[in-house]
Amino acid sequence: MIHITPEEQAGTAGKPGSQFTGTAFPYVTMAQTDGVTINTVVFTPGARTHWHSHENGQILQVLAGRGLVQSEGGPIEVLRVGDTVWVPPGERHWHGASPDSFLSHTAISLGTTSWEHPVADHEYEPSRDSEGSEQ
Repeated sequence: MIHITPEEQAGTAGKPGSQFTGTAFPYVTMAQTDGVTINTVVFTPGARTHWHSHENGQILQVLAGRGLVQSEGGPIEVLRVGDTVWVPPGERHWHGASPDSFLSHTAISLGTTSWEHPVADHEYEPSRDSEGSEQ
């Protein structure tokens, strides 16, 4: 068993660039242990990950705000508080905040993450149409 106290966690830092477009605040809850990494990330409005995939998949749990997620070739989907997303092994995808909302989610990444290029504005912008209908 590994018990990680808050004092032992890496903490929060604004992270523009690298694997994000915009400003995101990743909080490393558990550094990679037995192939599992857990991060809680707060995205500012419009911030998002680059395209990426995970060797053994990823689980996203939405904690606050509203966001977006898209797998390559699929529709952009709106994320709301309480949603859980399973991204299968090797599936290219991105996720982040909607243009007008912050997003906080916990990401449980399984295996190695393969980071790619940024999500272009023209790929992200059509999302404005997909988030207009609140239920």
